[in-house]
Amino acid sequence: MAFWIITLGLALAIAGLFALALLRAPRFATTAADYDLRVYRDQLSEVERDLARGVLSAADAQRVRTEVSRRILAADAMADADSTSGGAPKIMAAVVGIVLVAGSFGLYRGIGDTYGLGAPGYGDLALADRIASAQERRSTRPDQTQAEQSLPPATPLEGLDENYVALVDKLRSTVALRPDDVQGHILLAQNESNLGNFAAAHKAQRAAIDLKGASATVADLTDYADMLILAAGGYVSPQAENVLRTILARDPGNGPARYYMGLMMSQTGRPDVAFRVWDQMLRAGPPDAPWIAPVLAQIPDAAARAGINYQIPTIGNGAALRGPSSDDIEAAGDMSGAERIEMIEGMVSGLSDRLATQGGPPEEWAQLIGALGVLGRRDQAAAIYANAMQVFAENPTAIDLITRAGQRAGVAE
Repeated sequence: MAFWIITLGLALAIAGLFALALLRAPRFATTAADYDLRVYRDQLSEVERDLARGVLSAADAQRVRTEVSRRILAADAMADADSTSGGAPKIMAAVVGIVLVAGSFGLYRGIGDTYGLGAPGYGDLALADRIASAQERRSTRPDQTQAEQSLPPATPLEGLDENYVALVDKLRSTVALRPDDVQGHILLAQNESNLGNFAAAHKAQRAAIDLKGASATVADLTDYADMLILAAGGYVSPQAENVLRTILARDPGNGPARYYMGLMMSQTGRPDVAFRVWDQMLRAGPPDAPWIAPVLAQIPDAAARAGINYQIPTIGNGAALRGPSSDDIEAAGDMSGAERIEMIEGMVSGLSDRLATQGGPPEEWAQLIGALGVLGRRDQAAAIYANAMQVFAENPTAIDLITRAGQRAGVAE
């Protein structure tokens, strides 16, 4: 209550100053009508003087008096109109006061409701507190089952072919009788997805992955994560997050997994992390990647919530700025020792210079750390590793990637 009393008092005081400035008019303000009246009165005096000196005849003097008198009446009426218009400043002052007080309140509430900034009832919330709050929110968020149960019943898709629906129903029965049929589970997952039955789809996909075991591919896991998230209405549950982390451990550049990790961060109070992930994805491209459209649709809001004045970059403008990949380094194994070192040194030098001056995504930092480990330059790899851990301290996905690179280079536990 004390806050509202103080802010209302300040708003009224400022509105009062503006109103006072509008109401305060010059004490001796003279209008055009006042000047006209002075001139006409002087003309009447001159008529009397000219008549006394014999310059004007009595008839001419009377004619001039009549004309000047008519003009005086018109000017006097104009002066009365100007005086009655003095209420306009009062109306303007009232409007200004209402706009300042009511508009400020509305703007304050609007910003608070939209971005959680400056909302009434919020105490001071430092960055460390916001990060801790987001971590708590992430650790206590609903699981997959709760998320699915919170959604309204799915509406059956319209226009489905009855024969197709019958075939899928038959497939369900067949898979139920043959629980060890990997291909059957995969087909069932795909067809359940086609029907919009994402809960059934991810269960079938999970069964296929369990049957495949270590031979399950990144594509299998990506489809599984996608089905989990779609079944939860676009919500990234802890179960879906675990699958995404598994994908990124095997394929750090996986586009769908990176997009969904950014979405999870956005949903749990870390729009700043989501923004960084999505911005890197836009810069890396390619422009026709399926995740570009959803990133473009959501990154402006993430940037605004993170307090960043953001301009959409040229999509894919960082595609050519890649460092030595694991394939590049592995291919160097067929060269002589001197050739191999020379090739890797050249790639490392260019990547190191660019990261130092322009920065880059975590994948490139990990590549640089791994390449330095190959070269045996552990001190430099350790320095780059420590720097990268500071740069991406708030990005768990990047930290995992960089930590694994540091372990391979022998500079991290």
